Amino acid sequence: MPKVSVVLPIYNVAPYLDEAFQSVLSQSLTDIEVIAVNDGSTDNSQEVIERYASQDSRILALSQENQGLSGARNTALRHATGEYIYMMDSDDILSNPDAIRICYKYAKQNKADFIFFDGDRFLEKDVSDCISTIKRTHLVEENKKYDGEYLLNLMLDKSNHNSAVWLLLIDHNYLNNIGLSFYPGIIHEDELFTTILTLSSNSIYCLKRSFVNHRVRSSSIMGQRYTTRNINCYLTVADELLRFSRAPIIHKFLRYTLSKVFYTAHVIPFKDKPPVFIRALKSGYLRYIGIKSVLAFWLKS
Repeated sequence: MPKVSVVLPIYNVAPYLDEAFQSVLSQSLTDIEVIAVNDGSTDNSQEVIERYASQDSRILALSQENQGLSGARNTALRHATGEYIYMMDSDDILSNPDAIRICYKYAKQNKADFIFFDGDRFLEKDVSDCISTIKRTHLVEENKKYDGEYLLNLMLDKSNHNSAVWLLLIDHNYLNNIGLSFYPGIIHEDELFTTILTLSSNSIYCLKRSFVNHRVRSSSIMGQRYTTRNINCYLTVADELLRFSRAPIIHKFLRYTLSKVFYTAHVIPFKDKPPVFIRALKSGYLRYIGIKSVLAFWLKS
């Protein structure tokens, strides 16, 4: 059994794969497996995957028709055998050659369900802005066990919530025990996955280090302009979280999230606004969105 399974979903990222693979395969912790899932790429990503797989037996190369990020990660998780899981974006770079070793040792010694750490973001020249934070470890202490509900409450209160799974190292047994996988067919799937992952745990630890350079590009989900798909996927996340629990923390999370979603969504064309607003209205989500965001959604130019 390898110590860590690195989950690498891949879709049309051939120009970035060399850096991603090299940053993983050069890690000082060598007892790892890399599960590379080609999710129906139409560029030469498969060629790059096969080249690295032929050179390093730690790589398991899988290929499937396009199922989206959730589907690719779920495929990788079904094949993962490591003690811990790290889910890396295929255009990112591990910035420290000791990153996986340090994370594994820290999670193991603390018997953590999962640990979280920081990252650094770099924008490609065609991306002008990105406001979400990937630094939050300054809000908590190292070597201290945190309960998931307390931690999520804290991050929401500090307006520093982040759901990115590539800032986590997760105990594989814990993941299996709670039966968690990624909801298929949506974007913003991390919001659902990480929220349930967090609220199901009473053993979360912080590591005050930055280990990943996260690339933001115009063709990535993070770099794209808001559309009705963004809103509908967030509304699906809301639906599923309320199925998971109706505890006060869920309502707090939805107020935090949906108010921002609809405020930001003022940029979509006016003709596209009624269907998503009606869906939110029918679902009873206006109480989470708030009057300020509703007015911005309809009136802000």
